[in-house]
This record gives sequence, C-alpha cells and structure tokens, in this order.
Amino acid sequence: MSAATALAGLWSGLAAFGRDGGAPPPSAARGRADDAPQRTPAASALRPAVFIDKDGTLIENVPYNVDPALLRFMPGAPQALATLARAGYALLIVTNQSGLARGHFTRAQFAHLQAALEQRLRDEAGVELLDVLVCPHAPGPGGAPACLCRKPAPGMLTRAARRHGLDLARSWMVGDTLDDVEAGRRAGCSALHFDSGGETLWQRSPLRTPLATCTDWRQVLDAIVGPSADATGAPLPVATSGTA
Repeated sequence: MSAATALAGLWSGLAAFGRDGGAPPPSAARGRADDAPQRTPAASALRPAVFIDKDGTLIENVPYNVDPALLRFMPGAPQALATLARAGYALLIVTNQSGLARGHFTRAQFAHLQAALEQRLRDEAGVELLDVLVCPHAPGPGGAPACLCRKPAPGMLTRAARRHGLDLARSWMVGDTLDDVEAGRRAGCSALHFDSGGETLWQRSPLRTPLATCTDWRQVLDAIVGPSADATGAPLPVATSGTA
C-alpha cells in the first residue's frame, strides 16, 4: 500500500468521524463506505479476531514517532501474528494517536508510517492486517476519553466488528496498558495485558482486570491458541475464548 493510499483512507476516516457525531473513525489505512446500515451476519458466520495495540505491544514505543526507520517490532511479534492468522483469527490494530490532535505529526506522516508498518509485516511474516483503526483525539480532562473511540472506550473495536462481521465474544484485545484491557472487556472480548512498561498508573477495577498478563509474544500465543502453538508450522485450530 502506498503512503498516498493510506493517507486517503485516513482523511476518509476522520471525515466520517465528523459525520458520525463521535463514532470512531474508519480505518486509517482503507477508506470504506461502511457507515450505512448493514445486514448483520448470522452468528455462525462471525469471525474471531485479535485486536492489537500498536505502541508498546506490536512495536517498541517511541513517543510520537512517525519515522519508519525507527520501527522496531517487539521480539517475536510478526511471527506470533502469523500463527494467529493460521489459527483463523482476523488481525486488527486499534491505536490511540493523540499526537495528531496535539500537532506532533501530520496525517500524511502517520499514513506513511502505517504503510511502512503494514509492508514490513507482509515482508517479514506474510501477515496481512484486516484493518487499522485510529483514534486521532486527545484525552479529556483527567485523561478521560473525550470521544467514543479513544481507549478505554470500546468504539474502535465495536465499529470494526460491525464492519467486518467479527465475533467479539470469541475475540481478544492485547495491549500494554489497562486502558487497552478495559476497551477490550467493554467490547465483550477477552483481554490480555502485555506488560512492557507502558502502564504507569495502575488504576484497577473489574473491567481493567486482564485474563492474563504476558511479558512476551510467546505468552500471548499460549493464552490465545494454547501452549502447543507452532510459530512456524502447521495450521492451528481456532481457540474458543470466553469473555474475560
């Protein structure tokens, strides 16, 4: 995907956000006319997904970075995503990017970074993301969401489920803060805390309690597809997950 294509999708997403009066924006990567009412797929046709936070979970956290040269995957992350895809999970990034609202980088710069990230996943692990959803808003007073898409609000996840026919009850959220955990649980997913140092406040509540805490992507795989998951080999059965 070119940076120009990604940029067009991001602009489309932010424009749709304004039309929706606070609903989460469509994918920054792909513009789709999916805001019109859609027929709900039969439950048997719904697909499980893994929603992945970007900074501090999929890649090393470099605050407000938009330079593709500084992209560093967390150890084992691309290979783990390939395993999850073979197991039948759709893969989506859901990311808060308040740097857009704060003026730290432009939509064009972020689109360029996103295109590079997606291409590296393809090149290094054969991974194709189903979608990338971005909240471009700054938090409200006290860090509370000022929109329906910024995690810990579940808007990006529920919107993706409607768009793509995802089964949230069999899906997972993986992120490095308890805001990620809460977003996943509010959406009806199981949630894993990827403890890479991103959580600093530790404001706990029942909705901010993960099913498990993981410190690497091997442990994420163990939690989702089981300890027999093969990161390089045969197809894996889809794990059946309960809502944490």
